[in-house]
Amino acid sequence: MGGDDAPSAPMSAARGFVTPLALFGVEALVRPLLGSAPHVVHHADEVVLMDDSATSPLREKPQSSIRLGMEALARGEVSAFVTCGHSGAAMAAAVHCLGRFEGVHRPALVSALPRADGGALVVLDLGASVDCRPDQLATFARLGEAYARCALGVPAPRVGLLSNGEERSKGNAQVKAALPLLDALPIRFFGPVEPHDAFAGAVDVLVCDGFVGNVLLKTAEAMSRLGERPRRQAHGGGILLGVRGVVVIGHGRATPDDIRAAVLLAEKVAASALIPTLRAAFEPSG
Repeated sequence: MGGDDAPSAPMSAARGFVTPLALFGVEALVRPLLGSAPHVVHHADEVVLMDDSATSPLREKPQSSIRLGMEALARGEVSAFVTCGHSGAAMAAAVHCLGRFEGVHRPALVSALPRADGGALVVLDLGASVDCRPDQLATFARLGEAYARCALGVPAPRVGLLSNGEERSKGNAQVKAALPLLDALPIRFFGPVEPHDAFAGAVDVLVCDGFVGNVLLKTAEAMSRLGERPRRQAHGGGILLGVRGVVVIGHGRATPDDIRAAVLLAEKVAASALIPTLRAAFEPSG
């Protein structure tokens, strides 16, 4: 039920899959669009709208499609959950239903963007946490490094901290305070990195707060549309890292092709060792 063209765009994407999917939405709107596809429709009495509050799935609309889908994921009835709806509501429902790994104060939205050298640049946070403390940036570095290893197959990811210069004397107070915390992590931390160098292939993972990351992403999307052959985001959506389950959040403007890519991404990540790796890293005694 999420996205600017819902439910037609999500259902158009769903009809392209032979393997049955679990669809959460208003059955009277979804089932007529199902066609002969073998998917299972789980009726939701409520829909979270874009002007609803982020906490609406927890308070005003507990029978919404977002809440019911997250609950199914928490029960193990589905392997991953994909939505192109209200991102704040999706994050709130994920935290409430799935819980966070120990030490993760706020989840991060991560995606792999194309680099100039043909590789992929893992960027986080892309908007889940617009104001971050330095220790949260260190947590993002651990999450992004694990994602690059487990989901993208990078054996020893190089991690950089987004800044306005590679010199450690540059950067704002947040960046300067985060540097020693990232230095102390058991990862390949390459220090401050400028956007140009990051997208040229200097690092595999780029860490920033959600405000900067979201502006970076939207700027990259806008610049790509200036070219003759715009390059779309390669993976259809962002992974919400830090919660105990695979959640993919797509853009509200997502096309059926974008949504299909998001489902394939969710399937790939669910089949990877990402969640067990994060559990072992953040909850070794669990």
